[in-house]
Amino acid sequence: MTWRGEAIDRRDFLKAVGIAFTATLSPGALMALERADAVYASGFRAPDGSFGIATVSERGEIVDRVALPARAHGMAYSAATGRAVAFARRPGTFAMVFDPSGQAEPVIITSPEGRHFYGHGHFSPDGTLLYASENDFDGNRGMIGIYDARDEFRRVGEFDAHGIGTHDMTVSDDGRFLVIANGGIETHPDFGRTKLNLDRMEPSLVLLDAKTGALIQRHGLPSALRQLSTRHLDIADDGRIWFACQWEGPRNALPPLAGWFGHGEDLSFVSLPQETTIRLGNYVGAIAVNRREGLVGLTSPVGGAAVTLDAKTGAVLREEKVRDAAGVAPAALGIAVSSYDGQFNDTHSQVAWDQHIVRIGS
Repeated sequence: MTWRGEAIDRRDFLKAVGIAFTATLSPGALMALERADAVYASGFRAPDGSFGIATVSERGEIVDRVALPARAHGMAYSAATGRAVAFARRPGTFAMVFDPSGQAEPVIITSPEGRHFYGHGHFSPDGTLLYASENDFDGNRGMIGIYDARDEFRRVGEFDAHGIGTHDMTVSDDGRFLVIANGGIETHPDFGRTKLNLDRMEPSLVLLDAKTGALIQRHGLPSALRQLSTRHLDIADDGRIWFACQWEGPRNALPPLAGWFGHGEDLSFVSLPQETTIRLGNYVGAIAVNRREGLVGLTSPVGGAAVTLDAKTGAVLREEKVRDAAGVAPAALGIAVSSYDGQFNDTHSQVAWDQHIVRIGS
């Protein structure tokens, strides 16, 4: 059985890339692409220590690669323009915009002085703007940088993210709202990736007006959960915003690790079974919603696990062991999962997949 929406992704991708691109592929890569129900992209580290982005079939077969100057983290894709972007891992200062079809040269974006990227961002629905989570490290505040996709991704403004440790962010389907996960953790590039305020974290989830940057909602976490870093986001087809968390407190605690909210709604946490929380190691590294099937996928490299929830109720539908589980994305059936040790669904490759996957297609 094939989810028709995903099959369209593959056909649209093949149509977009054209004969010139497919002619450059090896016979194995071309066969993988032609039989794929969906196409993805993910960052990787090669055995020689170099970094890149790979276009990947749903089975996990590598179709094509693009070199990166350093390690990437999160990614974004614009269905309106067919362009994708890979953001540097914190505290990196580059983002690379690329055309998965290979028809345009990559564009490198550099963060302005006093800023670094936090590894995530998202396109506006029409593809004209790119939003990026950034750290004003001397001011100790999260920012959302705004880049004009019509003008070589020139930086045209910024919004206050109303929090610190701004990590993942996304945009509502109608383009009205920016949704921001402020992890609450203070960092500074002078100290690398060291977390500087674990005893006084300030995690929050925020909605901004996408046009003006005006604050619409800000949800701080209760004091008992101040060490629960709100890190990653995805949106369901009913507008419900799912979020996933990473616990920075005592290891023997069993905090909630996922939940949802919406415009005008308070936070609701999912009551995961105790054994599920333990299996996830108090750490969710990635989250993705399969809108077609009403599923939410969670992965944990700490616990070596992938968990699937019912998007309506939050009930656990499936749990499986996945060593070094990394990225997660909607699949034709269920959830696609990658791992740091080179596994991507059914295929093992000689690469270390990075933390996130993005689906390529409309």
